[in-house]
Amino acid sequence: MALELPRGAFFLEETSAAEQGCLLAGVRYEQVGGAETSAIYDEIENANMEVVLLEKAPKVAIYAPPNSKFEPWDDAVNLALTYAEIPFDVIWDPDVLSGKIFQYDWVHLHHEDFTGQYGKFYASYAGAPWYIEQQRVAEEAAHAAGFAKVWQHKHAVARRIREYVAQGGFLFAMCSATDAFDIALAAGDVDIVDVPYDGDPPDPAARKRLDFGQCLAFHDFTLEMNPLVYEFSDIDMTPQAVNRGQANDFFTLFDFSAKEDPVPTMLTQCHVNIIPGVHGSDHLLRQDAGQEVVHPPGRGRGRGGGAIPAWQLREGHLHVPGRP
Repeated sequence: MALELPRGAFFLEETSAAEQGCLLAGVRYEQVGGAETSAIYDEIENANMEVVLLEKAPKVAIYAPPNSKFEPWDDAVNLALTYAEIPFDVIWDPDVLSGKIFQYDWVHLHHEDFTGQYGKFYASYAGAPWYIEQQRVAEEAAHAAGFAKVWQHKHAVARRIREYVAQGGFLFAMCSATDAFDIALAAGDVDIVDVPYDGDPPDPAARKRLDFGQCLAFHDFTLEMNPLVYEFSDIDMTPQAVNRGQANDFFTLFDFSAKEDPVPTMLTQCHVNIIPGVHGSDHLLRQDAGQEVVHPPGRGRGRGGGAIPAWQLREGHLHVPGRP
């Protein structure tokens, strides 16, 4: 794969199978000779480009509940991978706690709430069939795993996923998974959820008992404890984006060094520089809430020290508490 190469991203050995695959998939390709190949390599060497050897196809998993097909939204990554005919497995909490997650190179999280508050949709959707089913499935899964409360189960799952990252796994988180994951890690064994979610009030000292040293990406955030407010914490800047209006909301992608930072370059290459915002869960995240190990892909319009798009690649080389 050639990062940031304008005329294309991949070099393939010329075979009839490769040619047929491109034709069937509607992918345009060009045949190049030795001289043109050498010129392309020279161009890559002298520009902000890089050659990345694709030695093996990564084993990909999407973390999603068994009832996700009944949820009122689509998982964009599931749709994209299916369209591109990229194989993936769907895993859930039992697969995480049992260690099956460690079989995968890349795990994707989407609309996932690791705090045990069912996305904080109670005020708007408590009577919706999909919400009732979501709560039923989550409670059954928690009890089957030996936990009295859903939040206890979800916090344990988050800790296990953190172990996966510590051992070199790639974790792609978007929407509410970006901050709910770290909130669960910071809370640990502290009850941060109110009566509508687990039947009893939260720990009165919950905010003070957060341990930010357990987080992967964020620190010094304040929880939103009101169960009727559709927000987990002040990490998220979606309300500010909504106030600006869709027409005034956008973010700018950064230019990364393809030779020094290949992973963020992979995520941002072949994009326009300015991208319109899409309002949803965790649209933008406060930059000043991010730890030093966080390398944002871009910057959004916002206050509070700036904002970053609500998707992060969390790599295995990040510092994880308790590990060198």
